[in-house]
Amino acid sequence: MSFSIHRLSRARRANEPLDSALTPAEREAMVGAAAGTLEELFNILQIDYRNDHNTRGTPRRVAKMFVEELLRGRYSAPPLISDFENVLGFDHLIVTGPIDLRSTCAHHLMPIHGYAFVGVLPAADGKIIGLSKYDRIVDHFASRLQIQEELVKQIGEYIVNKTAPRGVAVRISATHMCRTHRGVRADHRSRMVTTAYFGAIAEDQTLKDEFLRECLALERGA
Repeated sequence: MSFSIHRLSRARRANEPLDSALTPAEREAMVGAAAGTLEELFNILQIDYRNDHNTRGTPRRVAKMFVEELLRGRYSAPPLISDFENVLGFDHLIVTGPIDLRSTCAHHLMPIHGYAFVGVLPAADGKIIGLSKYDRIVDHFASRLQIQEELVKQIGEYIVNKTAPRGVAVRISATHMCRTHRGVRADHRSRMVTTAYFGAIAEDQTLKDEFLRECLALERGA
């Protein structure tokens, strides 16, 4: 089965989803088509994937890894949000982290790894979402070809749109292997930090400062 070019034509940017999640049959077809293209690449690079015991089967393994793992956030539906009644009207800042973050650089297809922190200012008459859902949201949007400046905004915008809190803050601190393993070959401890604020947190420096203090405390305790 070949992967539908029409289906592929509806794709958006590398870090945005398809119009709808892939069916199992479409997923398998995509893996097969990608494996065939990777075989062509190996031929160009003069890598014997048929007889070399190290690379035999590698094109399909890599294709499956991209579709089912590294880029699964493009091909699957976002996580369902379970929420709970805010019975006592809690309306103070909630901060969670560090949340493990693993993504892939859109520029060089190299790993990005680090931590995310999420701050939420719930509405007193709104809902509180399950704590583990923040981890799932981060993982979903990280599982695409990404640049960190856009990833931090995608996570925050999704939480805002789905849960309608008074404010959200997202901070990511990560190492990019496109910087440490190629090009300048920076120190492996070198990181990039990005932060995005939404709603009331974006407008209140005191809330921003509180969020950053909590992030630092959580990071030190990791």
